[in-house]
Amino acid sequence: MTDRPNEEDESGEELEITQEQLAQLLQAAEQVRQNAYAPFSNFHVGAAILTSSGNIYAGANVENSSYGLTICAERSAIGSAVSDGEVDPLTAPIIAIAIVAKPGDEGVVAPCGACRQVINEFGPDALVYLAEPGASEVHQLTMRDLLPMSFKLTGEQ
Repeated sequence: MTDRPNEEDESGEELEITQEQLAQLLQAAEQVRQNAYAPFSNFHVGAAILTSSGNIYAGANVENSSYGLTICAERSAIGSAVSDGEVDPLTAPIIAIAIVAKPGDEGVVAPCGACRQVINEFGPDALVYLAEPGASEVHQLTMRDLLPMSFKLTGEQ
């Protein structure tokens, strides 16, 4: 894993997950990646999120012949957790997300812009782990690294 100091959330608390949780996240993301429906791009992605209750939810990308209707793996995993009542931006944020995909020539695959915004909605302080299938090296970032100055609509407008 790429060495980085523990990150801090807005309250100043250190964000961290155990090596066991990270291994479980990566395994879930890699396993669900095999279920991706990607007949058009052949670009299979798996994602797994760790909720504040310690549960893991996984999702794979689902393509559609109308490309705009494609669902990314990250949003699939988050949707599953939200549907189960596990994730709430205010009371039960996402702690971490692992994304596993086979990259092109550019190294690990990071979330697209839409996924960054959705992850940020449910886990602005989340740890983000990026890896290739079967890789021994894992890149660790935070959502703040991936989406600085993010958009946040509040009820005060």
